[in-house]
Amino acid sequence: MTIFSARYTAFYVSFLPLLFSPLALAASETNDQTLIVSATPQSVSELDTPAAVSVVDGEDMRLATPRINLSESLTSVPGLQVQNRQNYAQDLQLSIRGFGSRTTYGIRGIRLYVDGIPATMPDGQGQTSNIDISSIQNIEVLRGPFSALYGNASGGVMNVSTETGHEPPTIEASSYYGSFGTWRYGLKATGALGDGTQPGDVDYTVSTTRFTTHGYRDHSSAQKNLANAKLGVRIDDTSKLALIFNSVDSKADDPGGLTESEWQVDPQQSPRAEQFNTRKTIKQTQAGLRYERQLSVQDAISIMTYAGERETTQYQSIPIDPQLKPSHAGGVITLQRHYQGIDNRWTHRGELGIPVTFTTGLNYENMSENRKGYNNYRLVDGVPEYGQKGDLRRNERNLMWNVDPYLQSQWQLTQKLSLDAGVRYSSVWFDSNDRYIAPGNGDDSGDASYHKWLPAGSLKYAITDAWNVYLAAGRGFETPTINELSYRSDGQSGMNFALQPSTNDTIEIGSKTRIGDGLFTAALFQTNTDDEIVVESNNGGRTTYKNAGKTRRQGGELSWDQRFAGSWRVKAAWTWLDATYRSNVCGDQNCNGNRLPGIAQNMGFASLGYVPDEGWYAGADVRYMGDIMANDENTAKAPSYTVVGLNTGYKFYYSSLMVDLFGRVDNLFDKTYVGSVIVNESNDRYYEPAPGRNYGIGINLAWRFE
Repeated sequence: MTIFSARYTAFYVSFLPLLFSPLALAASETNDQTLIVSATPQSVSELDTPAAVSVVDGEDMRLATPRINLSESLTSVPGLQVQNRQNYAQDLQLSIRGFGSRTTYGIRGIRLYVDGIPATMPDGQGQTSNIDISSIQNIEVLRGPFSALYGNASGGVMNVSTETGHEPPTIEASSYYGSFGTWRYGLKATGALGDGTQPGDVDYTVSTTRFTTHGYRDHSSAQKNLANAKLGVRIDDTSKLALIFNSVDSKADDPGGLTESEWQVDPQQSPRAEQFNTRKTIKQTQAGLRYERQLSVQDAISIMTYAGERETTQYQSIPIDPQLKPSHAGGVITLQRHYQGIDNRWTHRGELGIPVTFTTGLNYENMSENRKGYNNYRLVDGVPEYGQKGDLRRNERNLMWNVDPYLQSQWQLTQKLSLDAGVRYSSVWFDSNDRYIAPGNGDDSGDASYHKWLPAGSLKYAITDAWNVYLAAGRGFETPTINELSYRSDGQSGMNFALQPSTNDTIEIGSKTRIGDGLFTAALFQTNTDDEIVVESNNGGRTTYKNAGKTRRQGGELSWDQRFAGSWRVKAAWTWLDATYRSNVCGDQNCNGNRLPGIAQNMGFASLGYVPDEGWYAGADVRYMGDIMANDENTAKAPSYTVVGLNTGYKFYYSSLMVDLFGRVDNLFDKTYVGSVIVNESNDRYYEPAPGRNYGIGINLAWRFE
């Protein structure tokens, strides 16, 4: 049997142009020359991949955690700044090496995938609301120049792989109860018919979760229903088909930001939210098909196609006076989006004097959006009653699509030296058709297109079998999203077509060393960006954007993950990131040299746990976040903080039943701090406070049908 070495193919299996594959495409040749495709999940190799990459295991993410937010378990990844806004209307604040920190909601600057299906729209706007932690197999986080291979993103790539069912069938029920009326409960069923090697074998994973909370702050309650399903079918000896389905339905109040004085007096208050009844509802359903076939020992193809729809309604805290202007779009936004895409690729492994692997493919995505705006009030006896959908103020249909051919290759130059090189040509088109024409609000239809070559490459040298060093370089490309194009800072109607895409060039050196049953990694990098897209103003929940000329990010990342003495485990990570403007973006006041807002200069994480397979377990973690500038002028900032968490639990087995009881406390020393900031908020309401000491208990039950 010939199995392609994980040392040389792990990068291609999980982190290759745009389509992630959870299959290790291992080919074996029997006496009658029949090829067998292995269905064993293959994670990317942290040691051997010539880029900064971290893999977080799903079991670790579920150990004594609420399973509600990715911020619970991704703080151990260096270079990744993930913060819970305590605002479920706006999603997490997540950035990689500072890319994505500007966004007031959703995820920017990072490409997100769940089982190969993008959780990032074609325009670059992503969300984590459809990720169910209960069914995650692992999360792979790629940082640095190789993110250029994924098209419309700058900071990196996050790939979520869900569990693949196997024998015997298992049903799991889980529940968590915590402070602020937080309650999450869910069901999961996994299993298989056959071992996955014979035609007709089937595997399945189905999960559903409901989450409700009163929220830490006033007017911050939320509820979310989430469902995921993955069905795999072995078609024949050389091919497999997978069906992936996901649905999310959420309703959340939006507490908004506070000024510094409001935060100091009462961090739980939400004065504007109560007045305007700010809130958001989201409904999203999507499905995808992935077909993989081993053509020969050397060749494999993969085809992935998906489609989905997303509906959003948001009420913002905009007073009546600005809405009286004919060009204003109102304080209520309704969006209906339909999106779909297809990615085809061919991988060949062979010899050209030296071992060579190359993958070539074509990716196509498109999205249509119906965007409407309404007044967020109704007049009652001449007095505005906010939080009500009023008259229509905007009506347009927006289209965005992209076509990206790509090529990636790996050359094993010597036994110790390898070269990875690839290129992607990214083309993005945008077209807006204005259907709301009124006095003072003319026809604002328009179109734009963006094109960019995105090369990337790296050299890796294996000093020993357990120690690799690498040098990598690449170019990133990030277009404005439809939301970023939707509003102009001059108060006029229409799209902000003056906003241009940003491009960045990154160079990185790194070292990875296996130490016993552990891994130590280090990376140094520098990224120079032209036309960076930054926040120009943020008022009442509405944000406008501009290009900032030149910026520079330079820094270092360290991580250590070690198991020792059987059941003990220690994790540690440190990030230093110096992100500054290299040109003036502040008009009369010179901001050249100022720190980019929304980005911590230093982040640290450390944890120690005793985690046996059964019996008592316990753990402690410490998280440090440096101060974060809130505006371009650097006149306001969120102070640095350090918080501590503790957890303990007991796991035991009785026949085919597994029982796991646990409890945890977060912010053990009741630290008062700001969890996230709203960048360049026009009324100085930058601060989104984090809760003090809070508690939770949970139980997980699993029954195996053996």
